Amino acid sequence: MALSSIWWLMAGIAVIAELLTGTLYLLMVAIGLAAAAIAAHLGAGETTQVVVAAAVSAATVLACYLRQKRLGALHNTQSDRSIHLDIGEQLTVDHWQPDGTAQVRYRGAQWTAVLQHGAQPAASGHYRVVRLDGNRLMVEPAAA
Repeated sequence: MALSSIWWLMAGIAVIAELLTGTLYLLMVAIGLAAAAIAAHLGAGETTQVVVAAAVSAATVLACYLRQKRLGALHNTQSDRSIHLDIGEQLTVDHWQPDGTAQVRYRGAQWTAVLQHGAQPAASGHYRVVRLDGNRLMVEPAAA
């Protein structure tokens, strides 16, 4: 089997792994492996092929990381309304527990609400969801 075929197979395996895991970085590695396959087709030596695979993979991973960081894709998504449509929604708290939590009925299910740090002392009434913390709703008093 030609060395270029092995590079193409490894690139294909990386793409399949990316599809199964959803990791964008594996796709960048697959681009590096494809570059090594092209280098093999052009007659480059084995060492050159490995260097091309490593360099292109590293460059594309770094470029992808920097692009995501610049666009803010690596920020905390717990309070991002474009991801969690519950942010900004209102709910009613009837009773707060001594531990600072409340069981609320929201979207047809039972949820645990926790008062946002710095919010007023817990009292029954209307609250607004400010972020999600796992399966807990972080809430603050709703504006009157």
